[in-house]
Amino acid sequence: MPQPDFESRRFLHAHVADTLAFYDRHAIDPLGGFFHYLKDNGRVYNAGHRHLVSATRLVFTQTMAYTHSGHTRYLRQARRAWDELARFRHASGPLQGLYAWTLQDERIEDATVMAYGQAFVLLACAHAHRIGLCGEDAVADAFERMETAFFEPAHQAYADEITPAGELIGYRGQNANMHMCEACLSAYEVTGQRRYLERALALIERFVFDLAQHTQGLVWEHYHQDWTPDLDYNKGKRSNIFKPWGFQTGHQTEWAKLLLIAHGHAPNAAFLPRAIELHQAAWTYGWDSIHGGLIYGFGLEREPYDRDKYFWVQAESFASAWRLWRATGEPAFRDQYRMLWAWSWQHMVDHEHGAWFRILAADGSKLEDTKSPAGKVDYHTMGACWDVLAVGGLGV
Repeated sequence: MPQPDFESRRFLHAHVADTLAFYDRHAIDPLGGFFHYLKDNGRVYNAGHRHLVSATRLVFTQTMAYTHSGHTRYLRQARRAWDELARFRHASGPLQGLYAWTLQDERIEDATVMAYGQAFVLLACAHAHRIGLCGEDAVADAFERMETAFFEPAHQAYADEITPAGELIGYRGQNANMHMCEACLSAYEVTGQRRYLERALALIERFVFDLAQHTQGLVWEHYHQDWTPDLDYNKGKRSNIFKPWGFQTGHQTEWAKLLLIAHGHAPNAAFLPRAIELHQAAWTYGWDSIHGGLIYGFGLEREPYDRDKYFWVQAESFASAWRLWRATGEPAFRDQYRMLWAWSWQHMVDHEHGAWFRILAADGSKLEDTKSPAGKVDYHTMGACWDVLAVGGLGV
């Protein structure tokens, strides 16, 4: 298949429009809200189930679509997504005001409160505020809920999970904190309130500079309650997509991207070199020299752990590569951007039905047929395109 110009604004806008069209065709529930579970061809396979991560990310994709296109259908769909998100909120009890993990037929199914999900609530609020769906108070309330429920001042980090009975469990993880950093940066951008930027910077200091010293300079996923690394959590269990074992290739590049975004708001001489280190480590240990593409994760000895290819790893990494190319002028990063797009265009993008496949084998062959299960909604792929467009330096 001929390759387009991946450095063209026209291409990126067209690709986003094509991806949005897949969800426009298949994800809108005529009874309200969105379907969260779609097969590759768009068939709905779990009509009554809703997942908090999908719900929040749909607010993001629809608000960003409206912001970039100005089309009123995306304003309507953003409002639809925003209204559905409210259904996840606990109305009473020890978890009042926090958001449940899943719904079944509009009723709370899994009442667990995950910091990962609450971070995305803040992101959704920030983007909803950007287009006038909520006031600045909704952003502040989401931040304060995270502060009260999860933030540990002594550790300058967020805990992870509250059971339906209201118990804060002992597990600690970086993933929720990384997305809280992302959400705080967005909250700062739309409100100008300095406390959001300061929290994002504190999370960067904690995870990218401090804790990473204990795991060979890279960002580890799992920690004990005292924030010492848990090197065995979920080892050998590859089914948990929110808490995978090992060094996650895409999380190194995602942190690199966040470092560069933060650097744009609060210049710091240490941020660019550190972003380069994380991104280059992901490339060195994650690039598949045989089949192309970046693998999912690698182990403590830098050996491949999970060679499968996930959509979000490629997307976050081309965004990081483009930011580094624009920040440094080093041609290697531009080459990486092109290589990631070329591999993804050949293997990951579904040119028949639209959007990206979720997961492929190491050689690019199909493993399953779920285009958008819980949490996907192509938030990463469209988000990466929008990020590259925001950075600029593209051709027509």
